[in-house]
Amino acid sequence: SEIFGAEDYYGQIQKVFSNAPDKGPARRYSPGICVGANKDVIFGKPDKAKISTSHVERQNLNIRMGMRRFTRLTNAFSKKLENHAHALALYFVYYNFVRIHKSLTTTPAMAAGVTDKLLDMTDIARMIDEANPPKKRGPYKKAV
Repeated sequence: SEIFGAEDYYGQIQKVFSNAPDKGPARRYSPGICVGANKDVIFGKPDKAKISTSHVERQNLNIRMGMRRFTRLTNAFSKKLENHAHALALYFVYYNFVRIHKSLTTTPAMAAGVTDKLLDMTDIARMIDEANPPKKRGPYKKAV
């Protein structure tokens, strides 16, 4: 692949779902029943036994638990796509640079060698302010 390099590989799993038994109104929010899965090699030579959705499903759960806008039936949503993107960016900066993960005993950014400093939300707010300095306001207009 041009993007990942010659030594990387990519496998894909497609789950096959059937209709869930009727549960009344709760059926709308219940997933179908997984009756099978097809694993395909997209490129490279991945081990088919290791093609899985576990990592992405865990990340999706972390996002849903960490951000109200991803839980169902909530009013904590973004009306503008730009605001939604900003909220996601803040979440990922927090997740990778601020939050200490129990399994790593540090942040993912520190474990990967991206930074050697543990950041806090004050650092994040300062970086945002430095990247986007406040605009000067125009003259004050008195109401008539």
